[in-house]
Amino acid sequence: MMTRSTTQTENANTSRHNWGREEVTHLFDMPFSDLIFQAQTIHRQFFDANQVQMSTLLSIKTGGCEEDCKYCSQSAHNKTDVEASKLMGTDIVLTEAQQAKDRGATRYCMGAAWREPKDRDMDALCDMVSSVKALGMETCMTLGMLTDAQAQKLGGAGLDYYNHNIDTSPEFYGEIITTRTFQDRLDTLERVRNAGINVCCGGIVGLGEKVDDRAGMLLTLANLPHHPESVPINLLVRVAGTPLGDSATVDGLDFVRTIAVARILMPQSMVRLSAGRQQMSDELQALCFLAGANSIFLGERLLTTDNPDRDDDAKLFEKLGIQPMPVDIEAQAAE
Repeated sequence: MMTRSTTQTENANTSRHNWGREEVTHLFDMPFSDLIFQAQTIHRQFFDANQVQMSTLLSIKTGGCEEDCKYCSQSAHNKTDVEASKLMGTDIVLTEAQQAKDRGATRYCMGAAWREPKDRDMDALCDMVSSVKALGMETCMTLGMLTDAQAQKLGGAGLDYYNHNIDTSPEFYGEIITTRTFQDRLDTLERVRNAGINVCCGGIVGLGEKVDDRAGMLLTLANLPHHPESVPINLLVRVAGTPLGDSATVDGLDFVRTIAVARILMPQSMVRLSAGRQQMSDELQALCFLAGANSIFLGERLLTTDNPDRDDDAKLFEKLGIQPMPVDIEAQAAE
């Protein structure tokens, strides 16, 4: 007779913040069917399994970033085709946001390729937030590191979410980025949380990390005092001219395992199937949704990389019976 594991029982009615490394590693080592069953069971306790949140991401300032992230097409340290641009005007951002809303997006994410924003840009950024919110959309920004004052200002403008990924485990982080520390990232997350802004934080699979690093990345997020309300799991998009441009591909089932473990560790978070969907088959995406992913980005571009076009997504969702998640459900999940 099949019995529920201790891990599954403990997660059935509560969120934990005291996971051990061996516990998380055990999840990655579980038989695939058992892992997916456990993740889907937990997912259904908190979400409609056939609803997915639709977001859109716009690069409001592209290229020229001072950081040396080995995966990034926008780093000034990497020899890519991306050209640096200035910060967009609010009028352009608002037009793009309205188009995204018309296409079904309920959350609008704005990203700038900075190490950190300059104080002189804060008024313009806050104007973007308030203008997009006036359209009835949730807002998210990713601007790099923030000071306490900057986080408070964005919170005062009504910013709903701030994205600041930790990318990988603390142990592997220095192999990917040297221009800011892992602790720098955690400090920004704390400033965002203190400003009353929801946290969007996840990582990347395919950086050359080991399974133990994937476990370490998710363990860090799951043991924060508050789980991130949104957890993007990215599949590396290999970009020519970056140090990871010719890195090895990731086994699809290993990627699904990462989604499933994220769902088990952070049962009430939105788990976003983010970068890399263009490289995935319909079947692989379906397994990710089955494993607990319930958020995606709509639109043909994610900052500077390709994303499935609108028609392809519509066909996939029709085949899977997936419906857009209403905004009010998203708000409930964030509470």
